[in-house]
Amino acid sequence: MLRTHTCGELRLSDKGKTVTLCGWVQRIRDKGKLLWIDLRDRYGITQITLEEGVAHSQLFEIARKINREFVLQVVGTVEERISKNDKIATGDIEIRPTQIVILNPAKLPPFLIEDDTDGGDDLRMKYRYLDLRRNVVRNNLILRHRMAIAVRNYLDKLQFVEVETPVLIKSTPEGARDFVVPSRMNPGEFYALPQSPQTFKQLLMVSGFDRYYQIVKCFRDEDLRADRQPEFTQIDCEMSFVTQEDILDTFEGLIRYLFKEIKGIELPAFPRITYADAMKYYGNDKPDLRFDMKICDLTDLARGKGFQVFDSAEVVLAICAKGCADYTRKQLDELTEWVRRPQIGMKGLVWVKWSNDGLKSSVDKFYSPDDLEKWAIRSQAQQGDLLLLLSGPEKTTRKAMSELRLEMGERLGFRKKDNYKALWVVDFPLLEWDEEANRWNAMHHPFTSAKSEDISFLETNPAAVRANAYDMVINGVEVGGGSIRIHDRAMQEKMFELLGLSPQEAKLKFGFLMEAFEYGAPPHGGIAFGFDRLCALFGGADSIRDFIAFPKNNHGRDVMIDSPSEISQEQLKELHIAVTFVKQT
Repeated sequence: MLRTHTCGELRLSDKGKTVTLCGWVQRIRDKGKLLWIDLRDRYGITQITLEEGVAHSQLFEIARKINREFVLQVVGTVEERISKNDKIATGDIEIRPTQIVILNPAKLPPFLIEDDTDGGDDLRMKYRYLDLRRNVVRNNLILRHRMAIAVRNYLDKLQFVEVETPVLIKSTPEGARDFVVPSRMNPGEFYALPQSPQTFKQLLMVSGFDRYYQIVKCFRDEDLRADRQPEFTQIDCEMSFVTQEDILDTFEGLIRYLFKEIKGIELPAFPRITYADAMKYYGNDKPDLRFDMKICDLTDLARGKGFQVFDSAEVVLAICAKGCADYTRKQLDELTEWVRRPQIGMKGLVWVKWSNDGLKSSVDKFYSPDDLEKWAIRSQAQQGDLLLLLSGPEKTTRKAMSELRLEMGERLGFRKKDNYKALWVVDFPLLEWDEEANRWNAMHHPFTSAKSEDISFLETNPAAVRANAYDMVINGVEVGGGSIRIHDRAMQEKMFELLGLSPQEAKLKFGFLMEAFEYGAPPHGGIAFGFDRLCALFGGADSIRDFIAFPKNNHGRDVMIDSPSEISQEQLKELHIAVTFVKQT
């Protein structure tokens, strides 16, 4: 090898050794008679010290040609540093070089290769290979690596088998759009890239594999956000002969194991909340339990007092912000403007303060102190607290109150990234009504089974049917979800019928699966975790991008390699594709 040691491993116990290091120049400090080079590799930084009268003059000549990010080989002796640096592991030693070889010069990077860089997101994405030299980004990927190993170790001990499923599959558009791939050998026909290995892992259960997992790439052609990428990674799992309880126990165990192994944190048992309660008390199906502030329904208490805004509202909802009665008028006006933003969509905000002088509100004209006291009692408010009320249509108001609750949690410092609160959300509806398409959609996916006690409602009241489905939520982020699957043909056909698929369509898209069910399919179920999201959560970040080696930007582009890009007419002809379009400028 070109080196005997890395730049992070030498210590005072190595004093006197002749060593060879290789790495990149982090920085140079030239004081005339003294010159220091900080040499960096993945493992750390070692200081190279040249002193006039000690080092050969030709070493100074070579050193003064060096700039940031040059790749060097340095041969020298380990010596004790006079001025030690306790901020780095090698801070007790330095190398007095006898030989410096420039393995490769480098242009000056477009941004600082430092933890606190001066490069913006777009610039760092364009030069991602330089961004990956920064410790903060590299450590994110090392965290990802450690988590992947821990996942495999845990599942291997439970006799799960890792099986790779196909990447070129059949397009069955359900939910997000597929990425499609033309087949040169089958003119006019296309593969799709998998949004999930769902049907294949079910087929593996039919095959008798019993316990399957895969850390797998998936693809969705959808609009992007901080926690979305067109290609992403799942921890995909399936088990045979299990109940919902078995799945929850097994994979709660996985996440608790990861927290213990990776972060040294012992998480308590995860509470379970029904979908109905999550929507009622938190306004969404992925509640953040790092703070309380439950949503309280005051509709019956607020109506009928002559305040038209509440009298005409479908619901009147409140949250109680503990200890916030001292909010100023300016702060309350700011909150009012916040809920009026188009993203929230409310017309206004009503507040009630419980100060030393009693209860005072922005609607005192319509409500007596006794009325306000009833609101306070139901909301479990106490002296010193602040009630915030929104009203309007049920769906939009509950969603807006959910956003206001999260905003207040943020403003009050309750949403600390190093405080982890996990839970399961269970008993989702099996179906949801699509007003535009005038039909039912599967809330989870079309292979999810119904609760056995609700099956009779499939004919009479599909909206009342609960699914054998479950989501794991940590700090308000859905990190995983799954279900107990349908495993017999008749029930699967019934599900497709409810979703508006004709028998012919169902056979065309999923005939292989329904036929497999006729050859002895075991009861089975599973779960998939968003691995990128889990890594970001463990790393204390909001975005998944820095936990992916080469991510796409918000437009789904890789600006480093300039992809997607046009292909030649010859390639299009080979693929039997005729394309005519005008590129927008």
